[in-house]
Amino acid sequence: MSTALSPSAVLAWRDYDPAACELPGMFLGELTLPGPLKDEGERLWQLGVRRVRLPAPVDLTDVMDPARAADAVAGLSLVRDLTARAVLVEWELRLDPAAAPDAWAVLNHLQPPWRLSGPEGCEDTLRTWRQGHYLCKCLWRKGPGFIQIRDRRWGELRRFTADEPLYETTIERLAYGAPADSVPAAVLDDFRNEQLVLDVGPLAWWIPYRISRWLQESMTI
Repeated sequence: MSTALSPSAVLAWRDYDPAACELPGMFLGELTLPGPLKDEGERLWQLGVRRVRLPAPVDLTDVMDPARAADAVAGLSLVRDLTARAVLVEWELRLDPAAAPDAWAVLNHLQPPWRLSGPEGCEDTLRTWRQGHYLCKCLWRKGPGFIQIRDRRWGELRRFTADEPLYETTIERLAYGAPADSVPAAVLDDFRNEQLVLDVGPLAWWIPYRISRWLQESMTI
């Protein structure tokens, strides 16, 4: 069971283009997100949402408090799930100023934030993030009897394939955040070694997004 709660609401529009969003009928207003969080991305898509604005920053600066960690994971999960559907997400990310300069890189498959704060040089970091972003940069899929992750966050294609059921169940457990000590340690270590999970205070969160169809031929991605 996930520890993350959905953000209470988002502002939503029917189009990606800000100019088009000014036309009558394009603004859907403030849409509440009753949860569960795992269903919200699909629900927003089915409502015709193509652009959203998160109500609060995703704050990774003080996540040892379980409630703050859960809030951060919920925000990251929504950004991830909407990125997977190519929805334009307007969001703000706050990193710990003491974090390593490349702490953002594990998240570079997500829609780039509109604002980024944290370590020195965030303006250059955000510019790099925007210039290097494309869809299907870090994803996972479920095949017949296996799971596979394809990761291009580091410039080259890295593939991780597992056919043990325990890996799939661990991904399901971590998808919307779970205490790190609630999943098999050996599997979690494998995912950490591949930088496929993010530790957010006491929680571990699954980084790749899942796709239901390829945007290009699968061998290309």
